[in-house]
This record gives sequence, structure tokens and C-alpha cells, in this order.
Amino acid sequence: MKWITRERPKIDRIACPWLIKNFVDKEAEFIYVPKEQVFEKARELNAIPYDLPGAEYTHYDNECTFDYIIKKHSITDPALLQIATIVRAADTDSFHLAPQAAGLWAISAGLSHNYHNDHEMLAIGMKMYDALYSWAKFVQSERHTWNPDLLKK
Repeated sequence: MKWITRERPKIDRIACPWLIKNFVDKEAEFIYVPKEQVFEKARELNAIPYDLPGAEYTHYDNECTFDYIIKKHSITDPALLQIATIVRAADTDSFHLAPQAAGLWAISAGLSHNYHNDHEMLAIGMKMYDALYSWAKFVQSERHTWNPDLLKK
């Protein structure tokens, strides 16, 4: 299926394609267009619009589009539920919800600054969310500590 949203993606518009491709629709294709063209192009291309007002797949109350996809497709993986909180916190400027949110926002904003091709940014963002998922699923209890006093012995 084709999915379409507004150009210059950041948090949710990178996280959602990652979620869709990995847990909803492995054959998904993502299209970015100027925001005023999303619904027109969606009809023309038979694509599902997401992450903008008026779309089914969008923000509701205090939750973002990533949350909606999780609920709509009955996804229950605890790692994904944790990532949903991080994405929501970063995407809604609610960093108090998850300590990782500020870092996710910083990396996403930096990607947007460094890459002007939306599909190139998406490809890099997909790897970023692969890493976040691996952290949430397998290694979040691992701690990285560095003690310079241990190097003196």
C-alpha cells in the first residue's frame, strides 16, 4: 500500500513509516509532498494519508500518529509501546514523559537539517528506529559507565 504525508519529515513522519514497514505492511511505499497536496495526491495515487489533520491516521488528544497505528493494528509488543511513549514525548514537546525524548528530537532535527531529500532522510531514520527498537527490546537494562579511577590501577 502507498502511504502519503507532508514533506520534511521529523519525529512521527519517520517513526510511522518504520512502524508500518516492520509491523503493519512490509510492502509499504512512502510518499512525501507539500502539505497542501497530501489529500489530492492521496486520492490520485490511492494512498493512505497520515500525520496531518483530517487524516484517519493522525494525532488524537495527547497521542500522536505512532500511537494511533499501534492501537488501530492491535500491536502489543512491550518494546513498541515504550517507543510509542518516547515518540509521543518527542513529537508533542512533552519531554517529561520519557528521558529519551529530548535525544530523539535532537537527532531528528539534526537529520532534517543535514538531509534535504526526504527519502534519504527516511532511509537513515529507519536505521535509527531499528536501533531504538533493539535498545528497547534487548539492551535497555545495559548501562554504560566509565570510571577514570579504574584506568589508574
